[in-house]
Amino acid sequence: METPDVGIPPRLAERMSMAEQYEYLRTRPTRRRTLVTAGAVAGGLLTGCSGPTGTAAPTHSNSSLAQAPGRAVTPFGRHLSFGADPRTQMRVSWQVPSAVRRPYIRFGTRPDDLGGRTGAEVRALRTPGVEGVREAVDQYYVHAALDDLLPGTTYYYGVGHDGFDPAAPEHRATITSFRTAPARPERFVFTAFGDQGVGREAAAVDRLLLREKPAFHLHAGDICYANAAGRGRTSDAYDPTAWDGFLRQSEPVARSVPWMVTTGNHDMEAWYSPDGYGGQLARFSLPESGFAPRTTPGAYTFTYGNVGVVALDANDVSYEIPANLGHTEGRQTAWLRRTLAALRAADNVDFVVVFFHHCAYSTSAHASDGGVRAQWLPLFAQYRVDLVINGHNHVYERTDAVKDGQVGRAVPVGGSTDPARDGTVYVTAGGGGRRNLHGFPAGVVESYEGHVTAHEAVASFRWTKSRDTAAETVEWSRVRYRGYSFLSVEAVGGPAPRLTVSARASDGARIDRFEVRRGA
Repeated sequence: METPDVGIPPRLAERMSMAEQYEYLRTRPTRRRTLVTAGAVAGGLLTGCSGPTGTAAPTHSNSSLAQAPGRAVTPFGRHLSFGADPRTQMRVSWQVPSAVRRPYIRFGTRPDDLGGRTGAEVRALRTPGVEGVREAVDQYYVHAALDDLLPGTTYYYGVGHDGFDPAAPEHRATITSFRTAPARPERFVFTAFGDQGVGREAAAVDRLLLREKPAFHLHAGDICYANAAGRGRTSDAYDPTAWDGFLRQSEPVARSVPWMVTTGNHDMEAWYSPDGYGGQLARFSLPESGFAPRTTPGAYTFTYGNVGVVALDANDVSYEIPANLGHTEGRQTAWLRRTLAALRAADNVDFVVVFFHHCAYSTSAHASDGGVRAQWLPLFAQYRVDLVINGHNHVYERTDAVKDGQVGRAVPVGGSTDPARDGTVYVTAGGGGRRNLHGFPAGVVESYEGHVTAHEAVASFRWTKSRDTAAETVEWSRVRYRGYSFLSVEAVGGPAPRLTVSARASDGARIDRFEVRRGA
């Protein structure tokens, strides 16, 4: 069901960016004041500065809010993320169903000795009600920063608050663990997908991830689908309680595997802040980008072992869905250039992996985004990016090595490539669990491991700045699979560094495999 319009005429909203919608609602005096309150809560609580109404909100306590007895409030939805340095920093986040006093985390190197204790920050989020559709919703997200940890070390932890001590005998079953990155590069595996949502298929893919024993997981946007429409409008259908179900669903993995997310179009939630990211800032603690600290959560970088990882907010450059087109005014792309240059100059980095939501190269429903190609592909080529991971299209599709927009080297299933010579391989990994799987153009058949078909040119299109589509016939579409799936990437260093990239279907069967080698 579509949410009724809450104050902007639909034809006007169609032409407005998210920031313009927010300003319209903020300055026009009617019942839209409830929307302003939501923005003030997110903006104030997350930044410690004034929200749109000019009222500052506290960052570390919500003691003025109604509270249930602490012993009756059980934390849930634990999820991890790295700080700027995965060797020494971890961020632990969770949710509580009502306000609590003095939340904290206990941690230590043995499950029976959680001697470390650090206070946590509550980020409360209020979603306004819509008459006849939903009541206002209050949600409480809690975050603890652990710094000065030992590299390559397993830590055990439990989260609590006044009235709920995770070290108490009745709560010891809630204690779990994580492991910091090693001091020196060594073999490791990471996983990736996009477009997950909440449901049986999404939970099944999560369970498969654990079999890979990943050091971390990359989520390429469209995380929860609380915003069902994904257009970045205040009239989009929206259910904030879907996040409760999502965090419960992902907890069995995300409580021990850092869950590194970026922003998709369905993650633009226009009720909380001018760019729609107030909700994501409340729910996740991610490394700051430096170009826009704590305002663009989907852009950041970290290095794990011999792999430098870069997350990008593709809403900033998307021609297809322009609600946030240009919202960083070029700062993200300038930061990307600096970041790629630094990673390529780093002696300890063999491979650079970039992930974001909208596809640079795909032939499925949303096809390719011309804005992504125009803004970022020249940088990927200049700095010889090794692997790009996208979502958006709910399929698995993988290109050959692409150089200057053409096939630089054919990379069949089981093949290998050297990005410095051949170009970059692009993977659409959008089969993370969202129920409405996409397909491929009429007459285009699937081709994947165990079912390889003759390689043929594919008729597709790309989105243009005018929001029209431009037809193109492409040779680069090498592997296509219509089903739920995820990526598993093994990184190996040493004198012959390599990335072994595998894709697995929801039954665990491998559907693709190729290698990225330096100096191959």
